Amino acid sequence: MEIEIATIGGYEEVGRQMTAVRAGDDVVVFDMGLNLSKVLIHDNVETERMHSLDLIDMGAIPDDRVMSDLEGDVQAIVPTHGHLDHIGAISKLAHRYDAPVVATPFTIELVKQQIEGESKFNVENDLVKMDAGQMMSVSDRVDLEFVNVTHSIIDAINPVLHTPEGAVVYGLDKRVDHTPVIGDPIDVDRFREIATTGPGVLCYIEDCTNASKKGRTPSEAVARHKLKDALYSMEDYDGGIVATTFSSHIARVKSLVEFAKDIGRQPVLLGRSMEKYSGTAERLDFVDFPEDLGMFGHRKSVDRTFKRIMNDGKEDFLPVVTGHQGEPRAMLTRMARGETPYELEDGDKVVFSARIIPEPTNEGQRYQAETLLGMQGARIYDDIHVSGHLNREGLYEMLQTLQPQHVIPAHQDMSGYSDYVNLCENEGYRTGRDLHVTRNGNMIQLVE
Repeated sequence: MEIEIATIGGYEEVGRQMTAVRAGDDVVVFDMGLNLSKVLIHDNVETERMHSLDLIDMGAIPDDRVMSDLEGDVQAIVPTHGHLDHIGAISKLAHRYDAPVVATPFTIELVKQQIEGESKFNVENDLVKMDAGQMMSVSDRVDLEFVNVTHSIIDAINPVLHTPEGAVVYGLDKRVDHTPVIGDPIDVDRFREIATTGPGVLCYIEDCTNASKKGRTPSEAVARHKLKDALYSMEDYDGGIVATTFSSHIARVKSLVEFAKDIGRQPVLLGRSMEKYSGTAERLDFVDFPEDLGMFGHRKSVDRTFKRIMNDGKEDFLPVVTGHQGEPRAMLTRMARGETPYELEDGDKVVFSARIIPEPTNEGQRYQAETLLGMQGARIYDDIHVSGHLNREGLYEMLQTLQPQHVIPAHQDMSGYSDYVNLCENEGYRTGRDLHVTRNGNMIQLVE
């Protein structure tokens, strides 16, 4: 059976992920993501109203026109998890393919919301839920399996396409976490079974985000401990405390809510994406928040909540807000600019339970937000966080576990691949032979 891989997006940047695998006449597409930095650059542009070709030319979504060179029919579109760099283009591209979107329940719900919010493209693909640990038949000789992984969003999986020539493992995005705060640990045992059963692993597509970082990525339990230590140290402070984190990081939000209660403050979630992700997670029973936890997304509701906090006393509340990257329209940035009823004062604490995404637009916006917060006297507690991606030892561990015949680095730019290439070459792989460093829009023929 012929096996061919189209590296469509996410092979020259972190973002707009999209990969297609052809096994004989069957094609499965993994991810259809958005390049968030391109959207941020065009902050005043309403991307949801733009034509897909304009978004492609802008570099915001994958250029899927290369799919016309791939023989076979698309049988499924499979996003690995609910981050926008993996699902953000489904609402703009999926209508071109007569195939269902297959994903875990939380991811499917986020895809559904994305499609409903952007009806311009008339996406009517079936939405099919499949849990981690389950398998579905793509054709008589090809099966799709979801293997549970741990990431900075709940209900994440690595999809595996089982073919007669071996398994194609799509390894974006994960960390090896044996003690997650929400959900099950990564299923390393299943990866090991796939590697040692039948023809083994034909190809592994790996997330190289943290390839330059030594050691292993700590568990989310470590971030929870760091956050607890920081917030407990503020228990006797009688001024304002504000926290921000990734809205999609439900485990981190859960920890913030619990520790706010522990130090005698009422948590409240503020911002559209904060309300969207946490509300969806609670509705689907992934998390059990306190009954009195407020979630407000609409600006008028947020400002009313800020007024109530100021009237009742800042010392009794802990707002958890959007804006960890300094995004211009996020809640924390508005607070820093003095555009909300919440008044920051000398000594007030601002907790960033997130890292700065290493990209010039984010770095500049975060710097500006922190500077404005500092000008109002705020004290910054920074980088109370652990990554959702594998550091170098985790990358090594997955390579040892899977023993793939071929490796394709992804989820980085060209300069960011070098450490992973060195790791693979030290393990006996060779660039151009079984280690395929590629670009967006390329085809890789694994089996002819």
